[in-house]
Amino acid sequence: MQTTGTFEVTLFEAVDVTLTPSVETALPIGVARLTKTFAGAVSGRSATLFTSAFDGTLGSYVAMEAFEGSVDGRSGTFAFLHSASTGGSDRADEYLRIVEGSGTGDLAGIRGGGSLSIDGDGTHHVTFDYDLG
Repeated sequence: MQTTGTFEVTLFEAVDVTLTPSVETALPIGVARLTKTFAGAVSGRSATLFTSAFDGTLGSYVAMEAFEGSVDGRSGTFAFLHSASTGGSDRADEYLRIVEGSGTGDLAGIRGGGSLSIDGDGTHHVTFDYDLG
């Protein structure tokens, strides 16, 4: 099944993390906590651990997200991960995967993939291509 919703990032908080051993790259590596709210066929909230090598224009990120809410009217929780790279005005090498075995409630057995996109006006979308085992 495929479903979609919109989301807003309601918190983006940098977390002070020191790499050990200390290794400095041309792009700074950082960690942040995010909170999102979702609306539409995907509705609810999430807590995200976000890591990146990014200078504000160029870079890549990897995120692990814990979602609580409903998907197509089915309530529960599950985890999903996503990553992408950017050169400033584009997204490339995008990946989104639902963590198999992470679903609870009506979403127990959820698995699949999906995508994230951002409209020109800044609206964020999530799409899940999923099955319920």
